[in-house]
Amino acid sequence: MSIVRYVRLRVPAGNARPGPAIGQALGPLGINMAEFCKQFNDRTQETYEKETPLSVQLAAMSDRTFTFSVKTPPTSYLLKKASGIEKGPEKTSLENPIGTVTPEAIYEIAKIKQQDDLMWHLPLESLSRSIIGTARSMGLKVKESEEA
Repeated sequence: MSIVRYVRLRVPAGNARPGPAIGQALGPLGINMAEFCKQFNDRTQETYEKETPLSVQLAAMSDRTFTFSVKTPPTSYLLKKASGIEKGPEKTSLENPIGTVTPEAIYEIAKIKQQDDLMWHLPLESLSRSIIGTARSMGLKVKESEEA
């Protein structure tokens, strides 16, 4: 039993259905889409809010079995949720931000992102700086702390 290929998917939490999006990725590998959807939904429905987009890395084996790992939601999704915006702007501008996000929200997002497999060793400060950069590129302004 060897790994044939790795596949990366973005699937809504607790709401995976064997449709075209998943079918085009898993069909050529001979993986049972209904079985993947059932296992994915069982694993994510308790942990995440329904419809939260999650990244999945699936390893397809030569005997048509599979294993998969679920990553945390994308940083941009978490920032949009924290700032209360629906979608990003057409053109980003630091002079005209479309929303604001608090340092506390940035810290909470960093704690969520630190749960990913390859980020557990990174300090929260480094993750927070990366998230602030993502927020700026999305046109969000990070509020300064009131104490300073």
